[in-house]
Amino acid sequence: MAAAAESVFLRARGRTLTAFRPDAEYQWKGPFYFIQGADPQFGLMKAWTHGDTNNGDDEWGEEIKLAEQAVQAVNKLNPKPKFFVLCGDLVHGMPGTRWKKNQEQDLKNVLKNTDQDIPLVFVSGNHDIGNTPSRETIDDYCQNWGDDYFSFWVGGVFFLVLNSQLYFDSSKCPELRQAQDAWLDEQLAVAAKQKCKHIIVFQHIPLFLSQPDEDDDYFNLEKSVRQEIMEKFHKAGIRAVFSGHYHRNAGGSYKGLEMVVSSAIGCQLGQDTHGLRVVVVTEDKVVHRYYSLAELGSHGLEKELLDMLAKQK
Repeated sequence: MAAAAESVFLRARGRTLTAFRPDAEYQWKGPFYFIQGADPQFGLMKAWTHGDTNNGDDEWGEEIKLAEQAVQAVNKLNPKPKFFVLCGDLVHGMPGTRWKKNQEQDLKNVLKNTDQDIPLVFVSGNHDIGNTPSRETIDDYCQNWGDDYFSFWVGGVFFLVLNSQLYFDSSKCPELRQAQDAWLDEQLAVAAKQKCKHIIVFQHIPLFLSQPDEDDDYFNLEKSVRQEIMEKFHKAGIRAVFSGHYHRNAGGSYKGLEMVVSSAIGCQLGQDTHGLRVVVVTEDKVVHRYYSLAELGSHGLEKELLDMLAKQK
């Protein structure tokens, strides 16, 4: 049983997600939705309250409760979402720090209760692989949570999961950034040939928080890198990028590419509630709404979104 439970965390293998068979998913079959969460970050709430974000992460009971609330909310949803993606900072402990392994185990103990028909999709954040990742920290992440970047198809829509730390600082592993870049170009070429309905990207660090030309910040990608990626995404026809990292809701757009920044399941750094984002994909658009955990758990999806999903044929 342990092996089976573990495998739900390792579905990203060989740069794809084994939960979905591409040949069964290339075709558009009608509207669907998925759930995006970010930054459960076990350990940050106490560390933030105590003003010690380096060593103060020795308790995470609050985050366990919030993650349980998130899983319960997702499990109740009807119809079921196609998948549940977590956009990084799974736990607070940086690679090699004292509590990281315990935090990861406790998170897995919560997430393994997700309905088995709702695949989990993991995205690496800076706390998962380090602000300056190395081959070792990325390998360790991959052993725990699956590949750090990969692609998959669901219902005629092409999804890309990227390792945004390689864009933030790849100084310890420049060859891994080059490998991701080459792979991404190949994937975008495949998407162009397949004529997918939409392309959607998941990464931890937002390209930008509100304006494409905003100043560099801890919470966005450096301007020159950002510009190159935005232009590449725009040319490829990517519809939206979903991120976390900011622990607040934010976002903007660049030439029709929407940048969606979702607040955290865990510690809030602004005025938002602990929550999840519901993302509905229709033939011609991607519509999303952020719900508090309490609201999603008690009321589910609002009628407007359910109506969009009902227009199946």
